[in-house]
Amino acid sequence: MIELKNLTFAYSGHPSIFEGFELRIEQGEAWSIIGPSGCGKTTLLYLMAGLRRPTAGLIRIGGTPVSRPRPETGLVLQDHGLLPWTTVRENAKLGLKIRKFYGPDGRHAPQGSRLSKSDMDERVAYWLKRLGIDGLQNKYPIQLSRGQRQRTAIARTLAMKPDLLLMDEPFSALDATIREDLQRNVMALHDESGLTRVIVTHDIEEAVFVGDKILLLRGEANREFRIIKNDAAGLEDFRNRIEFRERCDYLRELLGELT
Repeated sequence: MIELKNLTFAYSGHPSIFEGFELRIEQGEAWSIIGPSGCGKTTLLYLMAGLRRPTAGLIRIGGTPVSRPRPETGLVLQDHGLLPWTTVRENAKLGLKIRKFYGPDGRHAPQGSRLSKSDMDERVAYWLKRLGIDGLQNKYPIQLSRGQRQRTAIARTLAMKPDLLLMDEPFSALDATIREDLQRNVMALHDESGLTRVIVTHDIEEAVFVGDKILLLRGEANREFRIIKNDAAGLEDFRNRIEFRERCDYLRELLGELT
């Protein structure tokens, strides 16, 4: 469970992005965050990830205050962050190798999470196959499409078995067909694993498709906000249903009021 209490944040020399902001995300929920450019979508994600610290207020995950990145949180960015000199398989294994270096110290890796080399190889192989890129495991990033590179980045994150998955516009630079395929994959993985998921997006249809709850941020200091319940998210053929179009139109109308 994620709890934001009386959160305030401002970049140095700039007005506050959040003032007294409060939000609660329950374990296992799937959220999408949308709003005008500059409203703080990515900043909010980085605050949850522990990459930025609030000016005031508190963030708790699982009842523990967040003061630094936690090893149980997985973060997928728009920039895939792959090492160009190593293969898909080794890129997908990178997080596990870093954890092994530090050991299960509770800071860089969850306590009790020590894995053997064969365990790491098995876990990585599972996610490469699950994401449809096991046939590319010996290729290098330069040999991959953007969609294949993003699948590799997702495999690297999921191989570490996070309990919270944060994604910052992970599909924005992809072609429509590839983007929708990855969206379906992420929805299926969420349903199977029950992990908590938060996706930042600027795309209305994506927000409606992937978010059981949609957080609509404003274009000014965020204290008040809208939460749109979206129980049909991820249902089979949801994009072809009338409620999908109605939900998109409603969200588009709300966004129009903020610009």
